[in-house]
Amino acid sequence: MEIKVFASIKEKIGSDTIDLFVGDSITVGELKNHIFVDYPELDGEVFQVAKNESFVKDDEVVTSDDTVALIPPVSGG
Repeated sequence: MEIKVFASIKEKIGSDTIDLFVGDSITVGELKNHIFVDYPELDGEVFQVAKNESFVKDDEVVTSDDTVALIPPVSGG
């Protein structure tokens, strides 16, 4: 599964995508756990998960066909 990342997450991992092998489907909560194990530099990072351009909760199921993105909080003025 290819996961798009932005801002501070992109800076910390040095890439604009994360590639994870998660099988056919996974919950968002399980996805987060995989990310924190595979990318320990993201420990403590706060972000929301978007599935097909809509924010989703941890019990939502995502598949490799979905567009998934990690969106950190943004500030503006």
